[in-house]
Amino acid sequence: MAERPAALKGPDVPRAADVLTEDALAFVAALHRRFDARRRALLAARLERQRAFDAGELPDFLPETAYIRESEWQVAPIPADLMDRRVEITGPTDRKMVINALNSGAQCFMADFEDATAPTWGNLVEGQANLRDYWQGTLSYDDPASGKHYALGDALAVLLVRPRGWHLDERHFEVEGAPVAGGLFDFGLYLWHNAKAALAAGSGPYFYLPKLENHREAALWSDVFGFAEERLGLPRGTIKATVLIETITAAFEMDEILYALRENIVGLNCGRWDYIFSYIKRLGRNSERLTPDRSAMTMDRAFLAAYSLKLIETCHRRGAFAMGGMAAQIPVKGDEAANDAAFAKVRADKRREAANGHDGTWVAHPALVPVALEVFDRPNQLDRRIDSGVMRNQMLNLHEGPRTEAGVRENIRVGIQYIAAWLGGRGAVPLYNLMEDAATAEICRTQLWQWLKFGAALDDGRTFTRDLFEALVEEEMAPLPATDRLAEARRLFEKLVLADDCAEFLTLPAYERLD
Repeated sequence: MAERPAALKGPDVPRAADVLTEDALAFVAALHRRFDARRRALLAARLERQRAFDAGELPDFLPETAYIRESEWQVAPIPADLMDRRVEITGPTDRKMVINALNSGAQCFMADFEDATAPTWGNLVEGQANLRDYWQGTLSYDDPASGKHYALGDALAVLLVRPRGWHLDERHFEVEGAPVAGGLFDFGLYLWHNAKAALAAGSGPYFYLPKLENHREAALWSDVFGFAEERLGLPRGTIKATVLIETITAAFEMDEILYALRENIVGLNCGRWDYIFSYIKRLGRNSERLTPDRSAMTMDRAFLAAYSLKLIETCHRRGAFAMGGMAAQIPVKGDEAANDAAFAKVRADKRREAANGHDGTWVAHPALVPVALEVFDRPNQLDRRIDSGVMRNQMLNLHEGPRTEAGVRENIRVGIQYIAAWLGGRGAVPLYNLMEDAATAEICRTQLWQWLKFGAALDDGRTFTRDLFEALVEEEMAPLPATDRLAEARRLFEKLVLADDCAEFLTLPAYERLD
């Protein structure tokens, strides 16, 4: 009989009996016992690295791994159903969203347990049940509000799953008195229930890995995959993963990350929003690196353009996919001109990505799938090698641009309203014609924290002070409906912005407040 885990702490929720089976939880517990101490050591190493950055150090390519960058090698062969990833749609794991995404016409769908999901116990269990139903052929949905029936069509996207990052715990499941890693919980349950069904259907257990800071964290995932494959009786390399390069430190270790995961990895992805957040968090505690308005930090310039080109160069040299980033625009209902403008922004962004050499891209809404497909008109560009010429200084070069009152107000509006939605159980939130997730809120609060810490000058000559921040918060909140949740979100946002130090992730204190 499987070893029973120490303690399941979650409340009773629908579908728990289907997902939280004894053998599945024993598998997650085994992952915890084998790898959690190493995970916690790597998280401590992040803080140690931050102290070095605070003392003036800057990221650089590692001299001790030069042999990996300079030698010739390639990742393992890529499965046939992952050879065309021109357009990938992403979203949370609720039932209707999963069906719509799989039917969207995109080549792939990333079902997200991370930034697009607020990790309530009910959301997590329901999401696992929905993905299990997909592989069991029983996924459908009847909307009680509209009466509409949702069912899967004939041409479906390839399913990939994003578990939570290494920093997040799952407090509802403890092993020997300690919460398991959210990432191991999400990964372990999905793999246990679905790996063999996915393989039988001609696909496989495919994942996206978020927020890695370095190749040692990638090596941990490699060892997790190897252990899991052995435990499930799968050949080594069966699990396939794409790593999001969404931290400034990971961007200097892309070869090393590919090498560490070479038996399982199929590509890297430009996680642009988290990358901006990471730049501010890791390097922005220095007055010389004051960022401009978020809207000025675009992918066609400065450190964002440089890392995109470096990613393409690195991936194609190693036989891996180089995926572009998210277009957050969504359709603008009732305003044709605004809708056309939004679609034009997506089209221009995707043309830049395709011209640079990316193999595919992300969209946040089914209506954007055909727009992206117009641009990405071939299965991949793996045969296209580029010499980016990108060096260290270019990867650290900050955007120029103004800091404006409008930028402050936008950060306040979006940050607080997003947190309120997250605390209410929603992780993907449409705000001001963009689909926002936790990464956007992280930019909002870290940018304001940075500007306040260094008394940044706005373009109108004023200094950004606590008094100005508090006055603008008051003005921005006044038109919004007064609810307890919005008030709680405001308190958390203000606490993060006014703190002496920049918190690692807003989702850590927010999780403590989550129902």
